[in-house]
Amino acid sequence: MTLDQLRLFIAVAEREHVTAASQAMNVTQSAVSAAIAVLEARYGIKLFHRVGRGISLTDAGRLFLPEARAVVAQAAVAENVLRDISGLRRGTLRAVASQTIAAYWLPRILAAFRQKYPEIEVELAISNTEEAARMVREGEAEVGIVEAVVDDPALAQWPVGKDHLILVQASSLLPAQVDDVWLRKQDWVMREDGSGTRSTLEQYLGARDILTKDLNIGLVLPSNEGVRTAIEAGAGIGALSSLVVAPALRAGTLHAILQIPESRFFYGMRHKERYQSPIANALLGMLACIEVSWGASENQA
Repeated sequence: MTLDQLRLFIAVAEREHVTAASQAMNVTQSAVSAAIAVLEARYGIKLFHRVGRGISLTDAGRLFLPEARAVVAQAAVAENVLRDISGLRRGTLRAVASQTIAAYWLPRILAAFRQKYPEIEVELAISNTEEAARMVREGEAEVGIVEAVVDDPALAQWPVGKDHLILVQASSLLPAQVDDVWLRKQDWVMREDGSGTRSTLEQYLGARDILTKDLNIGLVLPSNEGVRTAIEAGAGIGALSSLVVAPALRAGTLHAILQIPESRFFYGMRHKERYQSPIANALLGMLACIEVSWGASENQA
């Protein structure tokens, strides 16, 4: 039983005329007759009386008609759902972002996305970079935005934005010189392993031949806010995104020791082989426009 067979049956039943039904459905009379014959033969029952040139529903046909209408109507609802999704009028996007991005960089972009596509719901999970990569790899999120490149051949990754880390402390008495000896003597507050912030800091220190095991790490905390608050309380020095520390620097609760010179990129991330929905395409297109805009600004500078 197919939807086309049901539609042709309904057309004949409503008009009690094969020719009128074929004209209304824009098919040949033979196609209409064949569809009805297939239904009747498959289930071993007659749906129409055929008396001379007249045609009318049998008792079985009358019982079947409302059920056929219900199936066709539900199919139309399902088709409308697919049209709405493909037309970005309905649907849900499951995304994941690492903490700095989710808290400080992404909200304005999501607000603009919501304004453009008000019927689309965005479910945003917040995890560190490694966990975000796992979620995209396993299909728990369709799009990820993270703070470091992940070594995973299943994932496509590309830059969508950037910031930089700032080494900060609570005291306003800044060191005259920030050398390797000074860095090794300080108490440190750090993000956890697997975070993009920690990875970027370790790359910077590694370039100076300093390993984290060489440092006095007093606290390892799982959030930017926890690290920032601990540094403000005098627990030590630490490196955080410029987006995270900007308010504290303005307020004077933190003071910048130095800006880590290498820019830190934010990366879009998706699975290379999984289906990419129109909703995901729309968000990634918006991120691509942002990448072009900051890239052009950098070239002009």
